[in-house]
Amino acid sequence: MIPKATANLVEMFSSVQGEGIHVGASTLFVRFGECDLRCGWCDTPHSWARAKTARIERTRGTGEFRELANPVPLSELIEAADDLELASHRFVSFTGGEPLLQPTPLVELARVFRGRGPRIHLETHGLHADALAEVLPVIDVVSMDWKLASDVRRANDPKSGPVAEFHSAHADFLRIALAAPEVMVKVVVTPATTDDEIDAMTQAILGVSPEVPVIVQPVTPRGAVRATPGAQRLLELSARLERSLPNVRLIPQTHRLYGAL
Repeated sequence: MIPKATANLVEMFSSVQGEGIHVGASTLFVRFGECDLRCGWCDTPHSWARAKTARIERTRGTGEFRELANPVPLSELIEAADDLELASHRFVSFTGGEPLLQPTPLVELARVFRGRGPRIHLETHGLHADALAEVLPVIDVVSMDWKLASDVRRANDPKSGPVAEFHSAHADFLRIALAAPEVMVKVVVTPATTDDEIDAMTQAILGVSPEVPVIVQPVTPRGAVRATPGAQRLLELSARLERSLPNVRLIPQTHRLYGAL
């Protein structure tokens, strides 16, 4: 059955995964519009608001796009995905923005795409636990960020000064995510990252799932973040986490190497 719903999208394109455990795997990216966080290093600030148009890659690997008016009918996205050789990809990644702000079209698309071969990979900021519970039956991999308040604010937070931490909300999200076949936690670290917030994250993860893979991701300088931590600091942070957590990995972003977002 062809879904009749629509979605607000920023773009859909073919590339390879640039972050986390499945780095390098062929992936069809479906980027949803709108986000309720403001990360200082965000490389897709154009996805913060709902988009007027969505760009859709015409042919796999060409970087040539056409535009569709939003909201886009899911039937058109399914047809475009087939044009991009959906079935030959290892993953479809729902990303954003924040895809869990649009759970209904996400579920409908995932059901169709999942039945055609690729595994369904959810890239999320890890805060909307209720929406996660709604979409989880059609998700194969939950890749959740663990946001640190040293560099991340909510859209409705004041633009300066301290903001509330995210640890308890992330822990609640992780508890639900563990029902997925595969889960990973990614934490972006910057020169502003403190030992205290890393320790608070560690304790929160220990209270939910000590075995979950934790990927330390050095920031790619962007926006308000102008530098990445040095090698010594990155190794210190990895060692600090590994004293308590058994499955820690240091993996930088790779998609910048080949020009993808």
